[in-house]
Amino acid sequence: MTTSMPFRRYLPALARATSLAALCIATPVFAQDTAPAAPVSEQPTDAATQAEGEILVTGSRVVRDGFQSPTPLTVLTAQDIQNSSPTNNLADFVNQIPAVAGSLRPANSRLAISSGLAGINALNLRALGEIRTLVLLDGRRSVGSSVTGLVDINTFPQALVKSVEIVTGGASAAYGSDAVAGVVNFALDKTYEGLKVTADSGITEYGDGFNYSFSVAGGTSFADGRGHVLLSGEVAHRDGIFQVDREWNARGRVVVTNPAYTNTNGVPQFLTLDRIGVANATPGGIILNSAGGTANRLRGLYFGPGGSVNQFNYGSFNSPALGGSTAPTRTQGGDWQLNDQGRNIGLDADDDRHGVFGRVSYQLADWITVFGEASYNWQKTLFNAGPQLSTTTTLRSDNAYLINTLGAARLAGITSVTLGTTAVDLPYRKNNSSRDVQRYAIGAEGDFQLFGNKAVWSAYGQYGETNAREQLRDIMNVTRMANATDAVFAPAGNALGVAAGTIVCRSTLTAPTNGCVPMNRLGIGVTSQGSIDYALGDPYRDQTLKQTVAGINLSVVPFATWAGDVSVAVGGEYRKEEVSGNVPTEFQTGWSVGNFLPTFGSYNVKEAYLETVVPLGSGVEFNGAVRATDYSTSGYVTTWKIGTTWQPIDDIRFRVTRSRDIRAPNLSELFQAGTSRTNTLTDPFTGRNGVTFRETTTGNINLDPEVADSTSVGVVLQPRFLPGFSFSADGFLIQLKDAIGQYFAQDIINRCAEGRQEFCAAYGPDPTGDRELFFRASPFNFARQTVRGIDFDTTYRVALDEVFGNAPGNVTLKALATRYIDNITDAGVPNVVPIDIVGQLGGASLPKWIYRFNATYDTDSFAITGTARGVGGGTYSNNYIVCANDCPTGRPASTVLQFPTIDSNRIDGATYFDLNLTSKIDMGGGAKGELFFNVTNVFNGEPILLPETGLAANSTYSDLLGRSFRIGIRMQTR
Repeated sequence: MTTSMPFRRYLPALARATSLAALCIATPVFAQDTAPAAPVSEQPTDAATQAEGEILVTGSRVVRDGFQSPTPLTVLTAQDIQNSSPTNNLADFVNQIPAVAGSLRPANSRLAISSGLAGINALNLRALGEIRTLVLLDGRRSVGSSVTGLVDINTFPQALVKSVEIVTGGASAAYGSDAVAGVVNFALDKTYEGLKVTADSGITEYGDGFNYSFSVAGGTSFADGRGHVLLSGEVAHRDGIFQVDREWNARGRVVVTNPAYTNTNGVPQFLTLDRIGVANATPGGIILNSAGGTANRLRGLYFGPGGSVNQFNYGSFNSPALGGSTAPTRTQGGDWQLNDQGRNIGLDADDDRHGVFGRVSYQLADWITVFGEASYNWQKTLFNAGPQLSTTTTLRSDNAYLINTLGAARLAGITSVTLGTTAVDLPYRKNNSSRDVQRYAIGAEGDFQLFGNKAVWSAYGQYGETNAREQLRDIMNVTRMANATDAVFAPAGNALGVAAGTIVCRSTLTAPTNGCVPMNRLGIGVTSQGSIDYALGDPYRDQTLKQTVAGINLSVVPFATWAGDVSVAVGGEYRKEEVSGNVPTEFQTGWSVGNFLPTFGSYNVKEAYLETVVPLGSGVEFNGAVRATDYSTSGYVTTWKIGTTWQPIDDIRFRVTRSRDIRAPNLSELFQAGTSRTNTLTDPFTGRNGVTFRETTTGNINLDPEVADSTSVGVVLQPRFLPGFSFSADGFLIQLKDAIGQYFAQDIINRCAEGRQEFCAAYGPDPTGDRELFFRASPFNFARQTVRGIDFDTTYRVALDEVFGNAPGNVTLKALATRYIDNITDAGVPNVVPIDIVGQLGGASLPKWIYRFNATYDTDSFAITGTARGVGGGTYSNNYIVCANDCPTGRPASTVLQFPTIDSNRIDGATYFDLNLTSKIDMGGGAKGELFFNVTNVFNGEPILLPETGLAANSTYSDLLGRSFRIGIRMQTR
C-alpha cells in the first residue's frame, strides 16, 4: 500500500499550470460580473427571460409576467456553480442536488463494457433511471450520445451556461416523451456581451487525478444592436486513476457465506467479517482443483514471480470450508491480501473534452429575430475495466508450462488442474470510447400584438448527430486464449517443422498456419508479449445517431376574466430519431465481453400541445396542459397535466399538480441487433434439467410507451416578517406502469408455463439444431415502479449592514434535502416480493436522505463558500434479515433465496465538506478578475464503504478521490 503524498508538493505545479493558461491570453479579458448574485432559487424571476418583464419557466410553455408554476422548480445560477462546483465539469455540481439521484458518470460506468455507456455524464432524477429524465439545452432537445438516447452533459457549452433549471415533476404535456421524472434545462446566456476567460487546474491529496480546463467566450452586437454574435470554446482534461492505493479499500471487510449454515440450525446464512480476501484467484494463478489420483491434492499451490511455486495460507476461516469439493472463494487471515483485484481497478476515468459553440441572431423587424446555432463537441475517455479474471482455466496434465513448473513427479497421476488467476501479466481490460456530437439549429422568434395583448412566438429546425466509437482494448478472444493456454511439447516429426520438445500450441500441430503463440499462465513475469498480442484484441462498434427536430410555439393572452388575464400556449413538434452502425465481422462474436452488433432503425413522432393559465380569484390560479402524440412505432398517446396554486396571503403559497406522463421506447429497446449466449435451463413443462438453449437479445418493435401518473403537493413560505427567507416542502408520488424491462431464457419459459402468451411467442426450437431451444430475449412492457418522497428547500439571504450597521457584504444560507420514502419495482414475477430499495446502499442503491447545505459570505472584494453534502446511512441490502443465533428456520427455498439472513447489515452514510475562496480584483476600465481556490472533501472523508471485494465503496453517492484541490482564474471585460 502506497502512502498519500502531501498536496504541498504539487502546489507549485498547479500554480505554474494556471499561470501558463493566463499568460496564453493575448487580450485583457476578465471574470464574471462580481455583483452579488441571487442564491439558488426555488423559482427566480430571471429564469430563461424572453423579454423584459416576461418569463418562460422551464416546465411550462406559457410566457407570462409573474407566473408561478405549480410544478416545483429549482434553479442553479452561474454564481452558485462558480462558488461551489467541485470540479471543472458542470455535471459533477448538478449531481450534488438531492433530487438528482443515481446518475451515470464516468467514475461509476467502468464496467459498462458492452453497452457503450462508459464515459457518459447522464442525469437521473428521482432514481427512476436516466432514460426517464429529459435533458434540454435552452429548452430544446439534444441528440443522444448512446443508442438508449442518453444526453451527455459533456456535450454542452459549459462556458455559456447561465443557469440550470430542474423541474422535479412530470412534464410530458409540455415537452413530450422522457419527462417522467422531470426536466433538467441548461439555459445559455444568449445575449452575453464582452469577453471572458476561465482557466483552472487541480489535483488530489494523493498526487493523482491531475486535471485542467480552459474556456473562452465572447459576444458582441452589431448593426446598431439589431444583430448579435456569440462564440465559445473550451478544453478540459483529467488524468485517469487506474489503481486504487487508498487505505479504505484494503481493510477486507466482506460479506461471506457461513459454512455452518443450514435451514434448521438458526445461524445466519451470511457473515460480515474483517480481514477477508479472495482465495480463488491470485496474480500469477492458483490451483483450485486437480483431477486424477487423490482429488484436489494440488489445491492451494500458487505461482509467483518467475513461476515460483508457493503454498497458499488459507488462514483461520474459509468459505466454502476448506477440504470440500469446491475450493474456498474467501479466506480470513493467512494470505488474504495476496489477491490484487482491489488494487488493479480504476477510481476515475482519463477524460479529454473539446468543444466549440457559435450563435448569430439578427432582428429583421420589431416582431421577428432570426438566429442560427452550431456546436461541435468531442470527448474521449479511457478507464480500467478490471483485470483478466478467470476461475475456470483448465490445464491438461501434458501442458508444457505445467510440467516445467511443477515437475513430472508432482504431477504423477494428475489428469488436469483448474486455475484461478487475475493474470497480472496481461494488460487490464479498458474502455476507450470516443464521441463527437454536432448540433445545428436555425429559427426565428419574436412578439406581436394579438387580441390587444403581446403574443410571443418561436419556430425552429434542428439537426444533431453523434458519431460514437465504443472501443474496448485488451479484450480476451475466447478461442485464441484457449488455444494459447493449451501449450504442449512438440513431438518429433511435427507438421510445424520445429525441434522436438519445443513448446507450441496444441492447435498448431494440426493447423500449422493458425498463428497461435503459446502462453504461460503460471507465474508473474512469465508471459510473452507475442502470446498476449495473439490472445487479446481491441473490439469496437461504430454507431451514428441522428436527430431531426422542428417545432413552433405561440404564447398569447386571448381574453381576460374578472379574475385576470387568461394565458394560452399552443404549439407542435416533429422529431425523427435514427441509428446506424458498423462492426467488423471479427468483433461480432467470440470475445469474453463486447461481441458487438450494429443497430439500425428509426422512428418519428408528431406532437401538438395546448397549455393554459387561468386565474380563478382569491389567490387561486389554474394551470393545465394536454399533448397529443403520434409515434410511428407505437401509435397515438395523450399526456396531460392539471395544477393549481393558491396564495391566500403574500407569505404562503400552496401548489398541487397531477400529470399523466409517458416514455416511448428508445432506439435500443426497439431495434438493438442483439448479443448471443448459450447455456442450459430447467423446462417447467417437463421438469427436465439441463435443457440446452441459444439466446439472442434483440429489440422489440411492438413495445408500447411507459405510462406514469405523478402527483406533487407542496407549500412555499416566504414570511414578510423575515425578508430574504424562503422555505418549500413538496411531496411527490410517481406510479409507473408498463415499464419496459427484460426477461431472459429461464424467466421467459417460466412465464410461458404460467399462461403468458406473449412470452410463449419469444421462444421455440433452435432452427440451427445446435441447441434444443432458441430464445429471443426482447424487452417487454411488464414492470411497475413506485417512487415517493419529500423535497425540502430553504434559503435565507441577508445584507449584513441590515444587521451590523456598516458591515460589508451579504450572507446566503441554502439547504436542499430529499427524503426518499419508497422506490419499489414490481417485475410481476410470481412468488417474488417486490423490494423497496430506499435506504439500501449496496447494489441498486438509493439513500433515505440526500442533502446539501451551503453558506456564502460575499463582498465586493472576496467571497467564501462552505458546503456540506452527503447521504444518510442505511443497509447493505434490503433483502437481508438481520439475526445472530435466532434466525428463522424451515423456510421454503424460494424465501431463503430472496430473504437471506445475515449477522450485520448496517452501512454508514457519508458527509463531505467543501470550501471555496474567491478573491475579486478590479482591473480598471470595467475589467474584473477573480482568483479562486477550491478544496473538495476538506477533511478527506472516506467513501460509503461496502462489505465487498474489488472496489469496496458505493461509487454513485461517494467521494472516491479524497481531498482534492483546484486553483484558477476568471477574467472578464464588457
